[in-house]
Amino acid sequence: MSHVFHRHCHHLPPTIASGNGMYLIDTQGNEYLDACGGAAVSCLGHNHPAVLDAIHRQLDAIPYAHTGFFTSESSEALAKMLANLAPPSINHAYLVSGGSEAMETALKLARQYWVEVGEPQRQHFIARRQSYHGNTLGALSVGGNAWRRAPFAPLLMDTSLIAPCYAYRDQRPDETAYEYGQRVANELEAMLLEKGPETVIGFIAEPVVGATAGALTAEAGYFSRIRAICDQYNILLILDEVMCGTGRTGRFFAFEHEGIVPDIVAIAKGLAAGYQPIGATLVSDRLYEAIASGSGFFQHGHTFMAHPTACAAALATLTTIQQEGLVDATEQQGKALKSALHHQFDSHPFVGDIRGRGLFLALELVANKTSKRPFSPELTLHQTIKKTAMHNGLMCYPMGGTIDGKQGHHILLAPPYIIESTHIAAITDKLALTLEMCLPYQ
Repeated sequence: MSHVFHRHCHHLPPTIASGNGMYLIDTQGNEYLDACGGAAVSCLGHNHPAVLDAIHRQLDAIPYAHTGFFTSESSEALAKMLANLAPPSINHAYLVSGGSEAMETALKLARQYWVEVGEPQRQHFIARRQSYHGNTLGALSVGGNAWRRAPFAPLLMDTSLIAPCYAYRDQRPDETAYEYGQRVANELEAMLLEKGPETVIGFIAEPVVGATAGALTAEAGYFSRIRAICDQYNILLILDEVMCGTGRTGRFFAFEHEGIVPDIVAIAKGLAAGYQPIGATLVSDRLYEAIASGSGFFQHGHTFMAHPTACAAALATLTTIQQEGLVDATEQQGKALKSALHHQFDSHPFVGDIRGRGLFLALELVANKTSKRPFSPELTLHQTIKKTAMHNGLMCYPMGGTIDGKQGHHILLAPPYIIESTHIAAITDKLALTLEMCLPYQ
């Protein structure tokens, strides 16, 4: 009997023993090709020597010191590197222990900003359906993942949700992709006018939607319109790059593809490649200076924030990404993987859409390719696919509820940035075998 409170009480996962590069090995000797980085986390693969060495050095020096008493060389160096990677208007990083904490920090920081500048009536957030921003109550409140929200709905703060930019499902036959993107972006303006712009703190979105909708990218011009609306009505733009950031899409920040700059951006997952738990909330000078010249105190904090060992791991991860040119490699290898997926699955009767950017890709599964009719939620197809893929030695990230929280299935792929052509071939072959075993059609 396991005394660990696992994710599912009726399922004991295999026990991990070791890992190397693109592969993980359990205690029974079974080998798994990591095509999802766990949850888009292991961007450098497993047991990268440079990161392990950095952690060892930090442990030998000082593993932990509370930020109420000390700063650390590793946290100062990490924040400086993040500021150098960010646009010129973003020069401050609040370092926490993961993605949910980073988003919770963003929400509280955004609220305190308006209090500091004398607008305490601002207490409302606007976000999007089919989004996910974390599992803490605040982050869950601004997310649109219906399944995750449902049990805790009475505890969540009121948030207004508008449509995602989901052209495969929602673009009308009589409009271009650009027109569709502008139409759904303008839902933000309509919601602002309904709520009263002076009551709204900010708008929250993932530049590329992660696990809830499956590597969903916006149409060209969508985020430019969103930024313009935020500026026009003087609300904050908060971007969640916990899953899609730190090089995952072929740029260090996913928002770089959109030609915009947010007021706040949250990152995590790939920030330390899974070697240590860490996240960061990056803040524009405008917000930082409002607090610095006001109360001077951000009324927030965590025991393990700016953890020296976690910061050392993140610093080594970012250094490795830069030195090995892995952001550019991610863009190129992402194109190769996407091309291989199209070659393998374009004619597959149950693959309706192949989408994403860089090494952040997904296949949307449909029961009917012409009508785009989804499989019944009762099939729990995502669970069957995950189990079958693991049996075939493949780690992928299938999810249900793609369309509305109940209907729709997709398979998310987010492999390490060190992926090679042989890995790409193995991923497509193993995925094809998995789908044939779960959805036979011949």
